[in-house]
Amino acid sequence: MTRAVVFAYHDIGVRCLSVLLARHIDVPLVVTHRDDPNENIWFESVERLAGLHGIPVIAPENPNVPAIISIIKELRPDFVFSFYYRSMLKVELLQAATTGAFNMHGSLLPKYRGRAPVNWAIIRGESETGATLHEMVEKPDAGRIVDRQAVPILPNDVAVQVFRKVTLAAEMVLHRCLPALVAGTAHLMPQDLSQGSYFGGRRPEDGRIDWGSDAWTIHNLVRAVAPPYPGAFSDVRGRRLRLLRTLYTGRRAATIAPAVLRSEGDKLVVNCVDGGVLGILDAELDGEKLSPGGLAKAVGGECLALEN
Repeated sequence: MTRAVVFAYHDIGVRCLSVLLARHIDVPLVVTHRDDPNENIWFESVERLAGLHGIPVIAPENPNVPAIISIIKELRPDFVFSFYYRSMLKVELLQAATTGAFNMHGSLLPKYRGRAPVNWAIIRGESETGATLHEMVEKPDAGRIVDRQAVPILPNDVAVQVFRKVTLAAEMVLHRCLPALVAGTAHLMPQDLSQGSYFGGRRPEDGRIDWGSDAWTIHNLVRAVAPPYPGAFSDVRGRRLRLLRTLYTGRRAATIAPAVLRSEGDKLVVNCVDGGVLGILDAELDGEKLSPGGLAKAVGGECLALEN
């Protein structure tokens, strides 16, 4: 029976581990992360899934230390898989796999290598992304591609919606190509790294809105960091404004400066500096839900100028 040690976390980790078990891969060990009490845990638990199947689980702070590498080597796995595991696996650990070591990445490689690929793809206005299974090498997200699956990003999709599509794409990719990997007949395609870029991780502070940007750029930021992520925000008149969901329709108005938040009947809208108009579906001011009817009461006027 084919044996695989699995490094996994998040929904993609859960679904890809499920594929291995459905394909009767022997998984003697799962390596995961302990949930951070300071993080919004909105995704499924790899540890719980492994426990349901009686698979031993460890969650080391650093998987690349000699003690962990020794444990992996003693298991003599055919494969090492990484499914949304957050730490880089060093070469010595990868070499513990007698057949190969593979990672599932949440983009269409070579695009959006690195951290937060779903969020970055939305921020940059992409109309599609996907999941890619690739060979792990010393350089992150640079190994040969086994298979990949594209999914659409619709203009008003938020990050969690896109992430769910990418999760399904990852499941499809692994289920489709695993038999060939096990049989040794998979065709691996080298990446042309010049066709994509490497992106770093994101922090809550990166959700700050630049009101000098056009409507499409602001909309992309809002939906890329919409809850369960920390959200897009701005400090206006000493108060914290959070835009949690916007609607992009392509509607145009006269160009203005600065951008303005105003009520329009029973709706809130932002008139952006390029003339684009964003519908505001969900917003907060100092932690309180902001409604069209409550805008004047909240800010002392019919509109709120939005400046950096």
